[in-house]
Formats: sequence, structure tokens, C-alpha cells
Amino acid sequence: MLNLHPLWLNLIVALGIGLLVGAERERNKGTGPDRSPAGIRTFALAAMLGSISSLIHVWLLLIAVVSVMIFTATSYYSRRSEDPGLTTEIALVLTVILGSLAISHMALAAALGVILAILLAAKEPMHGFVKHVVTKAELNDVLILAAATLIILPIVPDQLIGPFSAINPRHLWLIVILVMTISALGHIALRLVGSRVGLPLVGLISGFISSIATIGSMGARAKASTEMTSAAAAGAVLSSLATILQLVLLLLAVHPATLQALAWPLLAGGVSIAVYGGMVTLKSYRQHTPHAHIASQTFSVMSAFKFAGVIAVVLIASAGLKIWLGQAGLVLASGVAGLADAHAAAISVATLASSGSLSPEQAVIPILVGLTANTCSKAMMAVVSGNRVFVIQVILGLVIQMGAVWAAWWFI
Repeated sequence: MLNLHPLWLNLIVALGIGLLVGAERERNKGTGPDRSPAGIRTFALAAMLGSISSLIHVWLLLIAVVSVMIFTATSYYSRRSEDPGLTTEIALVLTVILGSLAISHMALAAALGVILAILLAAKEPMHGFVKHVVTKAELNDVLILAAATLIILPIVPDQLIGPFSAINPRHLWLIVILVMTISALGHIALRLVGSRVGLPLVGLISGFISSIATIGSMGARAKASTEMTSAAAAGAVLSSLATILQLVLLLLAVHPATLQALAWPLLAGGVSIAVYGGMVTLKSYRQHTPHAHIASQTFSVMSAFKFAGVIAVVLIASAGLKIWLGQAGLVLASGVAGLADAHAAAISVATLASSGSLSPEQAVIPILVGLTANTCSKAMMAVVSGNRVFVIQVILGLVIQMGAVWAAWWFI
């Protein structure tokens, strides 16, 4: 059996990187005098140059990289009038560096080489996606979400501050990110499936942003066009399923123990409204439903900040009322906050539970009271916005849902 030097494998990986990237570039090299100067052989040699230079001395590697940069700059300058782009030139320099990396970190270099080849090969899908699929507003929203997560979150303090030491800025900012992320996921799902699925799915996804607003919008559709009543009611009902799902996701992120204490009531509420919503949806499919409009906004930053602001106020009020009035004060604060947003009330109580101010079992009643108060707000919105049939169908679903929630709490 041959005893090969260990570095042979590193050199083979370096050569493989050059051949892989070079093969992709060769297919896009073109022909004739306007063809790209770098193909499969050039990239293979560049990778070998990087690996061998790294073996000899680091200064030789530096000279090799600089030399390749000069060569690529000269090539680009000679073709600048043709607007050739810099992709091949940058890839060639990176191939030299990856060849060098293969000597010390073989697996990492191989993985990066594959990623480089994939990025080069995916030119048309990536350009088409950015230019024709993603809107400018959506791209800006992605950048905002990335900045909120990668830039702002690491510098937000992770300690209790404010009156009654009720607010943790890091937890509050995480909630802002979660709200924007959930809304963005709902928007992406809606973009992927399109508007052909009609109002029920639109209502379900829009419910992640605001169930009350969704019910108001669906009620207006039903009042404006009676043939859309069943479909609009299905969307309104399924938005309450989104309320449960979003509540589960937020509690899972903030305090899983509180979610565990609420598992059966939330499961009962989610299953009951899903079954009822499915029945209303099947009824709506028997009728002709116009295509639903897809909003271009991925998420609302102001809504996320307002949501966090409500949570901050409720946190302070809940902590103060709990000190002054005990558990009854916490229930009162949750009920008042739930009229505007069930999630704000629930997250406020769960945050108090995560800090040790109350047990997960003590958090159950305030959260359910907040959810019930929010359901009352939904019922009022249905009455104000929709026609008679819409109101009956939506309120019946809300009654079934909250009846299942409280029944599960009482009997289980």
C-alpha cells in the first residue's frame, strides 16, 4: 500500500476547488475575441498557486495574491468598454485564497469552494429573484429586520430596568424582532401561494399581523359584496387561529414553562377554531370568490414598536398592580391590555413569570382573561364592520373557541 504524504490530500482538494469553480466559469466564458480570459485551466492553476505558495512561505502567498489581482485588474481594464463585470476576476482571486486555505483548513476550503461555485452558477435565478420577484419595499424590510437582529440586538442591555424593575430591554427588542419575523413569514407564504387560494388563507396569514384588523377588513369585504360573505367569514375566523399560533410561538420564545401551563387551553382553542374555520372555508369554496389582494408590505415597523410599547406599559402596570392589589391587579391589567392586543398582555405576564415574579400556574388566568377580552374586541369589530350573516358566522366561531379554551382549563 502506498504511503502518501499527508499534504497530497490537501493539494488534491485545492485542485478540486479550482476545477469545480473553473468548470462553472468555462461554461459562461463565451467564444471569440470577447470571451472571458479565465476558464477551467486558469482557475485550476490559480488554486494550485495558492496552495503551493502557502506551503513555501506566507510572503510568497501574498505576492501570488497581489500578482493575480494585478493580472485581473489589467484584464478588466482592457475590456472595460464592454461592461464585463467583476465576478470572474473576484472569483479568480478568491480561488487563490481558497487554494491556500485548503492547506490548513481543508474541509472549510472545500465547503467554501462549493458555495462559490453555487453562487456563480445561480446568477440568473438570483438576478431574476431580486429584480422581478422581490419588490423594493420588501428588500428594504429585509434589511431592516437584518439590522434589528444582527446590529441592534447584540448591543441592547440584558437587565431589568424601569419602575418596579419590570422591563428587560433585550427581551422587549426580541419581541419586536419576533413580531416582524412572524409577519414576514406570513407575507412570504402568501407570496408563494399567490391569491388563488382566496380570502381564507389571506385571513389566516393576515391574522399574524392583527386579527382585529383582519376581521374589520373581511367584514368590509362582506358588506360590500354579499357573495363574498362566506369566504370573508372564513378568513376572519381563521385569523383567530393565527392568534393562537402566534401566541404559542411568542410564549415558546419568552417562557416555555408558561406555554406548558397553557398547553391544553391553547390546544383546545386552536383545534376548535381550526375545525370551525375549515367548515366555513369548505362552504365558501362552493361559491365564486374573487382573487384576494396581496399587500406589498412585509411587516409594519411601527406596528411592531407599538406592540412593544403596549407590552412595556402593561409590564409596568402589571408589576405595580400586582404589588398593590396582588393577583387580582394582574388579572385586571391583562384584561385591559387584552382589549387592544392579546399577545401584548400574554407576553407581559409571561415576562413576569420568566423573571420569577410569579409562577407559570399564576400566569394562566391573567393570560386567558387577556385572550377573552381580545375576543370581545374581535366580536365588536365584526358587528361594526360586517353584514348580518358575517357577524353570526364570526361570533359563533369566537364563542366556540373561547368556550373550548375555558372548558379545557376547567376540566383538565
